[in-house]
Amino acid sequence: MTVTDEETWPDAAEWTGKIYSGGWRQSKGGVQPVDEPATGERLAEVGVAAPADVARAGNLAARAQRAWAETAPQERAEVLLRAAQVLRDKRGAIREWIVRESGGVPAKGDYEIAAGLSQLAQAVGLASLPHGEILTPTAPARTSYAWRVPLGVVGVINPWNAPLLFAMRALAPALVLGNAVLLKPDPHTPVSGGVVVARLFEEAGLPEGLLHVLPGGTGTGEAVVADPHVAMVVFTGSTEAGRAVARAAGDGLKRVALELGGKNSFVVLDDADIDSAAAAGAMSSFGYQGQACVAAGRHLVHADVVEPYTQALIRHAEELRVGDPREEGVALGPVISERQAARIERIVDESVAAGARVLAGGRRDGLFYPPTVLDRVERTMPAFTEEIFGPVAPLVAFRTDHEAVEIANDTAYGLTAAVHSASTSRAAAVAEQLRTGMVHLNDVSAKDAANAPFGGMGASGNGSRIGGTANLEQFTQWRWMTVLGSV
Repeated sequence: MTVTDEETWPDAAEWTGKIYSGGWRQSKGGVQPVDEPATGERLAEVGVAAPADVARAGNLAARAQRAWAETAPQERAEVLLRAAQVLRDKRGAIREWIVRESGGVPAKGDYEIAAGLSQLAQAVGLASLPHGEILTPTAPARTSYAWRVPLGVVGVINPWNAPLLFAMRALAPALVLGNAVLLKPDPHTPVSGGVVVARLFEEAGLPEGLLHVLPGGTGTGEAVVADPHVAMVVFTGSTEAGRAVARAAGDGLKRVALELGGKNSFVVLDDADIDSAAAAGAMSSFGYQGQACVAAGRHLVHADVVEPYTQALIRHAEELRVGDPREEGVALGPVISERQAARIERIVDESVAAGARVLAGGRRDGLFYPPTVLDRVERTMPAFTEEIFGPVAPLVAFRTDHEAVEIANDTAYGLTAAVHSASTSRAAAVAEQLRTGMVHLNDVSAKDAANAPFGGMGASGNGSRIGGTANLEQFTQWRWMTVLGSV
């Protein structure tokens, strides 16, 4: 991938070692390096927001939000339209940051940009939706209204695996509906998930004080959740961390939207198109090194077709080249960190020690973990029970549709699933019994859409949904007013 002059955006002289909070400014928490996982090269330094920085940002955001809420919805939408144009104009530079910070291939960067544009477009539509209703009066001379008003300040704690997409998914609807935002990007991706976002909206003319980008670790996130001005927290990450966020937010009686982990089942019935199912299964487990909450964590395959499916999956795994994602022909880059690589390695090794068998992959080279296929996986093994967050496809055979449902539901998670069958009605009958917030028939498990209510059940979330018209419910609250007498 060749970097042009345009692709040096955003100008590092503006933001190196700084946070975005009422403009670019020095933080009280020092600076943090940003290194490329594929090469170890130092990419940048960003400021780290200390609790005092978060407190200042909360105050500024609360003040700016009051005027923003009174701004005409169409004017708020115009800001998002301008941000979308900047995103289009700077897509080469933004893709480069996504690739280098997160280790995804260029196609992954292109996907994030396209999905981010979809989120902005979808959010613009919220500005023109009816935000209230006239209620049936309880007395002849009484008029009754109910309408939705902004929450105020929304805290967004962003993950590293799709930093631009997840930022846009929360910021776009929150802002267009009249809220201000405190955004804490993940320490692994503070540029593509933070600096880039700040510059997009800065160039789009978002009034100062409405967006604050506050990089940092756990302490920064805790400060965002605890800040008295924050009325809602949007968190995407692990279930363990999500529980901690929910507990802390509960003390402040704050609204919380949690999008957490998954142990997603990819179900292949005996009448499925094996080649098509294996291609979708490979994409679901190996795409972006399996580092997605919606990745397929278990392949449940009917015993009559498990052998041809396994061989097809192995072929896909062996065709995928692993290496520096900036090199031509590379399909899988590095996993995000040594900690994550060691976790994947542990889960595979412990499962093999318990009797599972490696049919492809299974041995890492530093942060590069190859597409791995495991069979003879039992329901007590880590490869079955734990979210791997790596390019590993555990195989489990079943005999009946009922057994497939029972195995798929043998988990605390409930995010997404996929079911493959030549019969749509049969696939739907299985899908309807799965305890997941999302399910896809004859497709990949890893799907997202700006107009869909995205979220999970059980340990995969708290019942919240983000996307489409669900955003109106998430980022506003009801106000009721009655008028006695003539209006």
